[in-house]
Amino acid sequence: MAEPAEAMERVSGAVEWRVSDTPVPYEAAVAAMEARVADIRAGTAPELVWLLEHPPLYTAGTSARDGDLVEPGRFPVFQSGRGGQYTYHGPGQRVGYVMLDLKRRGGDIRAFVHGLEEWLIRTLAQFNLRGERRAGRVGIWIAGRDGSERKIAAIGVRVRHWVSFHGVALNVDPDLSHYQGIVPCGIREHGVTSLADQGIFAAMPEVDLALKRAFAATFTALPKSPAA
Repeated sequence: MAEPAEAMERVSGAVEWRVSDTPVPYEAAVAAMEARVADIRAGTAPELVWLLEHPPLYTAGTSARDGDLVEPGRFPVFQSGRGGQYTYHGPGQRVGYVMLDLKRRGGDIRAFVHGLEEWLIRTLAQFNLRGERRAGRVGIWIAGRDGSERKIAAIGVRVRHWVSFHGVALNVDPDLSHYQGIVPCGIREHGVTSLADQGIFAAMPEVDLALKRAFAATFTALPKSPAA
């Protein structure tokens, strides 16, 4: 299988950014993340934020309940090892896999998750959307004028030897009907939405630029390691 075309750059200090412009198979992405986590821990590679899309699939986090997989045969299902429950990935959704050295960033996992939330909120603000946190509900939510609340971005992370992986998923313009095969994140009483569903039709490069700007405003760069 040919490798997906990618662009790489360094912004926000030592953090490397990778953008894949074709859908990346889930298992290949997990293998790449695990290899990068090992390299970051060993000090042989910089931190990485990887922006990509997946083909249509469902992933099950460590808290996933069997009953929340409503249509088991609709798309492939992968056990992810990240926190959380079932979620959907597919075209039109920007996935951001975040591999940061949390030990060097203070060793506070809760602060890291809060930072991911803030990153998404600041990204949405650039499109004049107000993303909000909700107590007891992971992810970022959009409140409707009718009192409804729908999730626009999911968060699910894993940490190995104080290096993070997995990350966030922001709905840009996916087929929202694909969520009908699961109970997203185990929450039945609230739906999902996207930028397009909110009337904002942004190209993926526009979203990527907003993500990069918001990341730089949210996560400080690490100091350079002293020379060996």
